[in-house]
Amino acid sequence: MLTFYPGPSKVYPKVANYLQDAIKEGILSQNHRSLAFMDMLKNCILAFKQKLNIPEDYQVYFTSSATECWEIISQSLVKHQSHHIFNGAFGEKWFDYATQLDKTTSCTKFDFQTTFEAKNSYSTHADVICFTQNETSNATQISANFRQETNSNVLIAIDVTSSLGGIELDWKMGDIWLASVQKCLGLPAGMGVMICSPNAINRAKEIGERKHYNSLLFIHENFQKYQTHYTPNILGIYLLLRIMEQIPDIQTISTQIKSRAINFYDFITSKTSLELLIENTQVRSETVIAIKGNIDEILRLKQKAKENNIILGNGYGAWKDTTFRIANFPAIEDWEFDKLKTLLRQ
Repeated sequence: MLTFYPGPSKVYPKVANYLQDAIKEGILSQNHRSLAFMDMLKNCILAFKQKLNIPEDYQVYFTSSATECWEIISQSLVKHQSHHIFNGAFGEKWFDYATQLDKTTSCTKFDFQTTFEAKNSYSTHADVICFTQNETSNATQISANFRQETNSNVLIAIDVTSSLGGIELDWKMGDIWLASVQKCLGLPAGMGVMICSPNAINRAKEIGERKHYNSLLFIHENFQKYQTHYTPNILGIYLLLRIMEQIPDIQTISTQIKSRAINFYDFITSKTSLELLIENTQVRSETVIAIKGNIDEILRLKQKAKENNIILGNGYGAWKDTTFRIANFPAIEDWEFDKLKTLLRQ
């Protein structure tokens, strides 16, 4: 079965072997305060930062999910107000979630076919700007440079759930980066990743929030000792370490993913009767591709794919019946895309 579902998506094939290795090595039975676990956590963070070219002074933490990271940001890093910028469902969910946490919030919603301009796009009262870099629901991405448009007291939080590990990111453009592992990182669902700049840690210390089990200061203090703030997903950390040891550096992966995206976008427009949901080439995602057609055509394609042991990603929200989405994640191989092209040509 080939899967192009945009999350949870295909895991790296070697994960099957790594699962067996985790059992054999006994790491899953280790106490998370043990030396064996702390060594593994340290090695995982070092490998993760090295392969993704994360600055040495940025901190990496593991959480239960990207959604938990939304909560941590509102609890521990917002002094007065967060401002949320979005063009799709997941960015809007982040805004709604932050609002429900009794924080002062504001938002800018823009059309998903529009190239977003950062200038004058947010409330001047906000001390944290939040946006989704890659919007999985509609297959768009934001490339705006918020750092140039904000003062040094404003933190920039970026959701990269469907792009982390797939494309190269400019870490200096953000203070808090968050994601989950079940997309470009090619792992089973069940773990989140949060990456923080020195400015973010200083903000957490300034606010001094310690009321929750996942308060950022509590997380940070534990990770400084290569421990965790609660019993973690030990298997997820072990698998991430093994995957980081396996894959090439992010520059190589990013080049491959971007090239394959260009190729597949061209294929859809030139070799099939289908259309791309995103008309503006400047905002098309490189890791999630949305394809549209009429209801009958999409239904026929989904059934045909199923008969050929291929899973297509469903459309999201208003586009559920008239689109399908394709994950362009590193764990998916070129030969799998070739099979998908054969199906779509027919």
